[in-house]
Amino acid sequence: MEINLQIEKAKKGDQVAFTFLLDYYWNEVYGFMLKRTENETNAEDITIETFSKAFDKIALYNPEFQFNTWLIAIAKNVHIDLLRKKKTSLFIEITDDEDQQAYNIADTTPSAEDELITEQNLSQLLQFIKELKPHYQEVIQLRYFQEMSYQEIANKIDEPLSNVKIKLLRAKKLLAEIIQDKR
Repeated sequence: MEINLQIEKAKKGDQVAFTFLLDYYWNEVYGFMLKRTENETNAEDITIETFSKAFDKIALYNPEFQFNTWLIAIAKNVHIDLLRKKKTSLFIEITDDEDQQAYNIADTTPSAEDELITEQNLSQLLQFIKELKPHYQEVIQLRYFQEMSYQEIANKIDEPLSNVKIKLLRAKKLLAEIIQDKR
């Protein structure tokens, strides 16, 4: 089956397969979260983070279950984390345990990664950025140095908006890890 083939390719790191899965399941996950949250921004943020987490952990996916069931389970957990985070605290701490990491990925609210990135002096920051893969360097450059919106970046690099958001999520996470490691 086409989906299983794409999942296997994605497990091997195939970017085209990731994009296929994202495009194929985006509306289902987004629609599910929109019903639950009744808020377009929250639904989109949760969906972006769901795919980010799913792609990070795709090696752990068990093919005995439907892929969409797995994605929905991740989305529910992301939503619960978001609600818990809103209740407990506005400050997000970067921890070593990936599963405990919560990202506030709304366009306007700076995340812990954003704060960590902006704390760095410019020459140091540029050195850290050079350690990222070129496609991550590019989105960081466009977002933080040319101050482009997600949509402007999507247009510039000719990629879907959802990919840009997930790329920026990954880039910020990796950059924050580099900064943490160098401290």
